[in-house]
Parts: sequence; C-alpha cells; structure tokens
Amino acid sequence: MQASRRLLAEARRLLSRPAPGLIPRRLRHKKKWASTEPKFSPARLALQNFDVNYKVQFGELWPSVRVSLLSEHKYGALVNHFSAWDKAVSELERLQAQEFVTQARRRGQQEAFPQGPGAPPRPPAARWPCSPNLRCYTFARGDIGRFRPPRASSLGLLDYYLLDASSLLPVLALDVQPGDAVLDLCAGPGGKTLALLLTGCCRHLTANDISGSRARRLRQVLRSYVPQDVNHVQVTSQDGRMWGDLERDTYDRVLVDVPCTTDRHSVLEENNNIFQRSRKTERQMLPMLQVQLLVAGLLATRPGGAAVYSTCTLSHLQNEYVVGGAVEILANQYQIHVQVEDLSCFRHLFQDTFSFFPSCRMGELVCFVQAGGRCWEMGWHPLHSTLCDSGPDLLWCLLRAQRRGWSSSGHKEQLGEALAQSRAHHLYLWLPLFLEV
Repeated sequence: MQASRRLLAEARRLLSRPAPGLIPRRLRHKKKWASTEPKFSPARLALQNFDVNYKVQFGELWPSVRVSLLSEHKYGALVNHFSAWDKAVSELERLQAQEFVTQARRRGQQEAFPQGPGAPPRPPAARWPCSPNLRCYTFARGDIGRFRPPRASSLGLLDYYLLDASSLLPVLALDVQPGDAVLDLCAGPGGKTLALLLTGCCRHLTANDISGSRARRLRQVLRSYVPQDVNHVQVTSQDGRMWGDLERDTYDRVLVDVPCTTDRHSVLEENNNIFQRSRKTERQMLPMLQVQLLVAGLLATRPGGAAVYSTCTLSHLQNEYVVGGAVEILANQYQIHVQVEDLSCFRHLFQDTFSFFPSCRMGELVCFVQAGGRCWEMGWHPLHSTLCDSGPDLLWCLLRAQRRGWSSSGHKEQLGEALAQSRAHHLYLWLPLFLEV
C-alpha cells in the first residue's frame, strides 16, 4: 500500500513539471499594440500635442501656462435667486468667499465718482456693461478652499450652482437687458443657461444642445434650480448649424459656447477625451464646426442684437482662425461687415479676479504665469502666494458687425432699405483659454 502511494506521489510530481518541449514561449514576431490598448493614453497624447503647438504660440511663457493647465481648477458658487438664498449667502461670506461681480460693479462706481478733494473730475459713469442681477462667490487667489455641495432650500430648490468662475464671463459680456429674447445655442450641461435665467431679464430663453444626454442634463439642472412656474424656457435638441435658417433675425442675445478640445479636461481626464484615437476625425473637424455655429448664431441674432462666442481652448485654430473664417463668410455671403471694438472696461472692472495679458493680437487674454517659484499676474503685480490654483485663462474680444447688404442678388430693394436704416449686429466674441480665480 505504501509503495502504491509513493508511486502515485511521484507520478503527480512528474506530471506537474512540464517537459522542456511543453514550456510555453512566444515565437519571434513583429510587435503590435491593439487599438483597445493605445501606446499613449489620450491625456498623454493631448499634452504632447499642446507641447508642440502651444510652445510656438506662447514661447517662454508656455512652461508656466502648462503648469496652470495641469492644475486643478477652482469653482465659483453662483447664487440661485429662485431659492431661499439668504442663508447660503451668509454661509459663503463666513467662508470669506468673495463676490467678484459686485466687486467689479463697485470698482466702476468708485472710479466714476472719485473721492477726495484733489480727485480730478470724471465724465458721467457709463451704463454697467454686463448682464445684471448675478452673484457669484469664489475664494481669493491662493485659497484652495472648496465649497460644500449645493443643498435644497426651504423652497425645494438648490441654493447655488458650482461652476468655473470664468464660465460666468460670457454671460456677463452678453449684456442681457430686460425684455430680451435669448438663445443659448450649445447649452449643455446648463450652467450658462441657469445664469441667463438668473439675470431676470429674459422675456424668452431657448436652450439648445444637439446632444441628447447633455439636453437631459440641462433639463435636470432646470428642475433642480428653477421653479415650475417659470415657463419662458424652451429646451430643444436641434443642429445648431441650422439655426440661421430656422430662426433668422429673431433673438436679441445669442450665446454660442461651441464644442472644442477642452484643453484642461483633455490633459487631466481619460474618459470622454477628444484625443482618443477613435475621435481623430471629429477633432480635426472642430474648427469647421465652430465657424458654422458662429455664423448660425449671428444670423439668428436680430439687427442690433448681440452674440457671444466662447471656447475653453488655447488653440489659434479654434479661436482667432474661427473668428476670421466667420467674419469672411459674413462679409462675402451675407454682406455683414465686422469691426473690432474696444472692451478695455472689462479688463479694468475684473482686474481683482482675473489677470489680463497686455499684448494680444485680438481681444483680451487672461494669462497666468509662474516665474521664480512664485505666481505672477502677467503685466500686473506678483501674487501673495506660491499656490498655482488657477483654472483656464480667457481670451475674448468684442466685435460689432455692421449690416451692409443681403446675400441674395434678387433683394436689392431690401439692401437699399437696410442701408437706409443703418442697423447693426453686435457680435461679442468671447474666446476662453484658461480660467483664473
């Protein structure tokens, strides 16, 4: 019996040891990598792309801008006036958060009416050039504090909406006035749409997004923040490029927040990254899509109205070249002449919150750089902190489009009437690059 057991144990030992000819080994072959396991991740590919292109654009400033791009962004808390918001405001002020819109308004008022006997006289103050009734709190530079998640108030609505503070700037630049009809052409996920409603000036607001999932997210935001009896909001899922044909010369204000490479998301997140290999064609077609959306947004704007164009990318192809392409199309096909206007008042009003780069080929650049281990405001003064906690900066410009004629040669009488009336389109082109708060 014992001999049989020893024999079985030896047999098991021999069977458990593979013979030399049975050892698995890989034969020589050309190395390949599957499409499901790319050699470079989308985020790494995005950063390599930016290192090549943006280094040429920014020169010696690119390393500092790169640090800002890779930094975690900071949020602003947009107060929801539809809720019982007094308690939320008190809590935000206890956290020493700063309400930068009111600060900008006060700065304009103080400089319009200088104090002191030696102060020189100033001309009468101009009208506040921003959309009214918005309150957004953010922490001071160098403060890496975080806001708590929004809570439902006694009215059942959330007390504030967390967003990048720079996302509010296009809405402010839109300068919505009481009784305006407003179109948000690419509205998802809904932060700017909510801000437009909070101005209290929209006679009618159309919020459109071609993406079904983003449109559903937009509806959820409206249900969470806006009372049900606010019935002047229409949510649609149409192709924004067709809006110039659907509702031409209809809206007083149009916001065109176009899809882009979303530079910060592309270098920090792998999910839904436009630098995925499967989205290469989509990425290459972005500038054409942006031009089409911008032209459609302007065509949907009535003469005398205003439109804002916004992105969150550093790319010249998605910013200046899009503007140039849209301006050329408007001039050649629709006889709408566009000239750049000065918006230096924004640089002055918001200098406590945003740092504006002084040398821009077009518009205004909010630039954040780091030098010598300290954070500096480009063109202004050094920050009193070594913390680089800014988000994307902004490039934006203000353009006015004068209607000179009509695209159809068979409408000469309409052309003469338009020239006689001398009506104008105002096109505000807001090109966000990087948020800094």
